[in-house]
Amino acid sequence: MNDSVLARFSGGRAEDVGLPAESDGTEDLGSFGWLRGVRDRALMLEVRHHNGNVSGFGYAWLDRVDFDPSEGITLHFSGKTVKVIGRNLNAELRPNVRLVAGILRHRVPWIQEADEATAISTPRGKPVIERLEIKA
Repeated sequence: MNDSVLARFSGGRAEDVGLPAESDGTEDLGSFGWLRGVRDRALMLEVRHHNGNVSGFGYAWLDRVDFDPSEGITLHFSGKTVKVIGRNLNAELRPNVRLVAGILRHRVPWIQEADEATAISTPRGKPVIERLEIKA
């Protein structure tokens, strides 16, 4: 059973903080989760802040995705904008596994904002979400 990133940062298992454990079909890639099944699609994107706050956004309401390496990823949901700021946000972790492509194909069930220690210790070239901003 895989513990979620949120559980690791809160000092317990996912079940201990009220979340179900990651299913066998979700891979924890540090800054984001990845659905392994070729045909698997997430219904919602879970946005996990380093302070423990969690927001969810339905992929059905995702109107547009913008990626600018110097600005980050901007997700335009009906009525809300989620700004993902960090490093290597479009780095290829292995063939066909990139955060932006995963969001576009609804393969990313969650994204995780790193705390300062994690952001510093993440290996060079790996994606790190340094800040998540939600605006109306």
